[in-house]
Amino acid sequence: MKIDLNCDMGEGCGNDAALMDYVSSANIACGYHAGDAATMGKTVEIALEKSVSIGAHPGYPDRENFGRTAMSMSAKEIIAIVTDQVSTLGAIVQKMGGTLTHVKPHGALYNQAARDTELAAAIAEAVHAFDPRLVLFGLSGSVSITEGERSGLTVASEVFADRTYQRDGSLSPRGSAGALIQETPKALAQAMQMLTSGTVTTLTGETIPIRAETICLHGDGEHAVEFAAAIYQSLKEHNIEVLPING
Repeated sequence: MKIDLNCDMGEGCGNDAALMDYVSSANIACGYHAGDAATMGKTVEIALEKSVSIGAHPGYPDRENFGRTAMSMSAKEIIAIVTDQVSTLGAIVQKMGGTLTHVKPHGALYNQAARDTELAAAIAEAVHAFDPRLVLFGLSGSVSITEGERSGLTVASEVFADRTYQRDGSLSPRGSAGALIQETPKALAQAMQMLTSGTVTTLTGETIPIRAETICLHGDGEHAVEFAAAIYQSLKEHNIEVLPING
């Protein structure tokens, strides 16, 4: 068995190098919600040194709120901002001798796309037009996955070790009670449950099915490195390989 372990990076949190010892894929901020050209270049350099798969992490143009505030944009506008961000990071990766492998939307853009078919379709269209070989990461069981498949992209069903779930399979909204998992044993238990049993226990105690092809840890989480190390070690102990989606 294998699993991809991914992490959002290049967001100015200062622990990217440490995290890349444990993950197989890095989702690098492209300047709209966080990051800049210098940060992108540095993060790509570390990823190349540590043989970590490199992906774009495009978000809304909203640095003030770290891209976590919902916005209303037309499909044309969504295609434009996603294309701009993916192409910006892609050019940096290419210049440094690497290959861009995947795209994972960030924050509010990701969460809105998980339930908004038009938005999900616009993101998928932008990614496919830029490079149909790119893998699109989306919330497991959401319209992001179905629209990505509809566009002809390879998709990766993403689950979260550091977030709790609602009974419909959505993530508990940030800011709500219990939305963030703060204890390493809980994050580890949830990650292993999703991977080994194909289920997750919701915040209210129900057990629901879930497809796990890539496990996310947020790089800006308070315990991100500790979570990553614990999950990586547990996967190794269970003879589960940590490899990128295309590995």
